[in-house]
Amino acid sequence: MASTSSFLRSPASFQPATGACGHVRWAQPLAPPKPHRSPHPPAATPGVPRRLLLPAAAGIWDFLSGGAAGAAGAAAAPLAVRRGMQLFQQGDVAGSVAEFDRAIELDPRQKAYLWQRGLSLYYLDRFEEAAEQFRLDVAANPNDTEESIWCFLCEAQLYGVEEARKRFLEVGLDRRPVMREAYALFKDGGDPEKLASNFSTSPGGELFYASLYAGLYYESQKDADLAKSHIVAACKTPYGSRSGDYMASLAVVHCQCRNWTLEG
Repeated sequence: MASTSSFLRSPASFQPATGACGHVRWAQPLAPPKPHRSPHPPAATPGVPRRLLLPAAAGIWDFLSGGAAGAAGAAAAPLAVRRGMQLFQQGDVAGSVAEFDRAIELDPRQKAYLWQRGLSLYYLDRFEEAAEQFRLDVAANPNDTEESIWCFLCEAQLYGVEEARKRFLEVGLDRRPVMREAYALFKDGGDPEKLASNFSTSPGGELFYASLYAGLYYESQKDADLAKSHIVAACKTPYGSRSGDYMASLAVVHCQCRNWTLEG
């Protein structure tokens, strides 16, 4: 999920509107499945960003998938991804998944990189599919802190926090101090209030991300009131309200899906 800047995920405009969302169901933990083993190729390394690996394989894929027809599908897939991102930002979570799935149909290579799809699936309560998506992403990029955390969030809904922590995906060191602390919190447990307070006076996106992930931690613990307090606070930060970051859109969509108001 990391971008070329310190925090910004997407330059797409942010236009929140009410849309279709799932609702978290605090079900009893299920029996853990067998460990996931990804069938996908070796992961990208810090020296070779994964966004560069897709174009590099385009010629081989076009040959295997039917030449010009395959190339046309591959060219159309990024448009479907962008439409999916726009729909998510507008609050149409179900519509975003339909577009992300269309992108995969057009170009199956996309699936290993569609962290946006995993986020949308989380808000539709499709936690098993979302966890699979995040595991595929981490297999392709073993240095993505946020995808590791989101996989934990999905599996905490499926199996409970204790089992989800046993299955926690370890990743490389994040360059952002706030995400290093968030990663340690989800991986090892701790006090989310400390995460929020440690960045309470920080500039830029650090306060937003600290508040967002403190709230998400509380959601994994089934504490809706404290989750609401922190995620609403994240939305109200200058970064949350003006940055255009995809995760800023996510914070608002989260509130919409939980029927939380940003007023007051």
